[in-house]
Amino acid sequence: MKEKVLILDFGAQYTQLIARRVRELEIFSEIIPYHALPAEIPSDVKALILSGSPFSVRDANALRPDLSAWVGKVPILGICYGAQYIADTFGGSVARSDKREYGKARLQVLRPEHPFFSGIPQGSQVWMSHGDTILELPEGFELLAETDSIPVAAYASLPGHFDKMICCVQYHPEVTHSLDGHLLLSNFLRGIAGLKERWTPDLFIEESVQTIKQQTQGEEVLMALSGGVDSTVGALLLHKAIGDKLHCFFIDNGLLRKNEFQLVMDKYAEMGLKVHGIDARQKFWDGLAGITDPELKRKAIGRMFIEVFEEEAHAYPAVKWLGQGTIYPDVIESISVHGPSATIKSHHNVGGLPDHLKLKIVEPLRMLFKDEVRKVGDALGIPAEILGRHPFPGPGLAIRIISDVTPEKVATLQEADAIYTDILRKHGWYDKIWQSGAIFLPILSVGVMGDERSYENAIALRAVNSVDGMTAEWSKIPHEILAEISSEIINKVKGINRVVYDISTKPPATIEWE
Repeated sequence: MKEKVLILDFGAQYTQLIARRVRELEIFSEIIPYHALPAEIPSDVKALILSGSPFSVRDANALRPDLSAWVGKVPILGICYGAQYIADTFGGSVARSDKREYGKARLQVLRPEHPFFSGIPQGSQVWMSHGDTILELPEGFELLAETDSIPVAAYASLPGHFDKMICCVQYHPEVTHSLDGHLLLSNFLRGIAGLKERWTPDLFIEESVQTIKQQTQGEEVLMALSGGVDSTVGALLLHKAIGDKLHCFFIDNGLLRKNEFQLVMDKYAEMGLKVHGIDARQKFWDGLAGITDPELKRKAIGRMFIEVFEEEAHAYPAVKWLGQGTIYPDVIESISVHGPSATIKSHHNVGGLPDHLKLKIVEPLRMLFKDEVRKVGDALGIPAEILGRHPFPGPGLAIRIISDVTPEKVATLQEADAIYTDILRKHGWYDKIWQSGAIFLPILSVGVMGDERSYENAIALRAVNSVDGMTAEWSKIPHEILAEISSEIINKVKGINRVVYDISTKPPATIEWE
């Protein structure tokens, strides 16, 4: 990457969103904690963005990075706390507000001719979330916008005061409630900072292939695939870079969806990936026997996966690298903004491999968000059946069986889930939903089957809409479709006489039941 934007994280809830909005402009962005700001500006960094924060610049423990090496050297954008920090640093006045300003506000643009506000209309809706107010600007800065509630909604350094301009906003342009926030970010990055390089999936693929080649130096890589989007895209990137030096395997742990193992293996073959399929169903069923606690299920599955992985690794003694589908949210979540001792750590999908394997880690997707992974996968030619699949939990159907796991319960749930998915597809609803799944409930209830009473289990249906899984709304599937799903499951799946639909949001409920 010849050009990128550095985002300094002060612990704001919206920091990831800033990075996503910058990436949507086809500009590469990277988040670092406030205390990790380099003393010297890297040659590829063309702009710096200061995020918001739950802290106040008036607090004794306020987060205060040294910006002296950066001011005037690259354009700087301060957002919320970032704007207050700039004002406070250069001698302005920042004070606690009489009341916290939170929610929608209307901008009164005082300098519409300023390049920062090019094309942004009067009265533009913005989103406020702050407890401090900038009362007085430092010398060398000018007011650009205000609202009915606050005197300083946006400001910038005067032309010539610094070699590179500083622009600041008290609101959050990165959230969708700020209707012209996307344009404001573009004005700053494309207009004021002058970034020109377009960061596209094709460019990412090209650069990743070169990086992987340099990193692995001709050594062999072993990668466990899950059948999901991240591991598949990661594997195809590795294969494009190192070819037959990549060894992949896919475990049938007996907890997959109906026919999923063969479907995924067939798709991998179509993509040109050589994948070793491992039938470990009985091992996992035996290892889960009698376990009902969700956390113990996860630990048992993790332990057995490691055992299978270790067996597979011994078949490839020349392997030096472990390929993983780690993506950028995993990396960001492992960074703390609360102390310089914090370090970025890999999120190993395999959950703690034995140290004696001595494998180095290669993570080709570690700088991508989930939607970007899908775009890269599309550019690589990965089939829609893989790219468009709903997220599936790592422990599989084990945590969608709310009791001990048995082969019989797995088979029952697989059948119900397949009916659910097939009917959603038939009516064009599968692609309207972010994640769906059936849950086996160990609850016996009375029913009537033909002329006889039944006493059988229930299936719960879950379907949610979300962007990243952090929050989720239950999907408003039409009642007639739910009725068809219920009827098909009860009529065709032995042992089920009741179907219910989960209408809980996240929070407070989670997407999965365990």
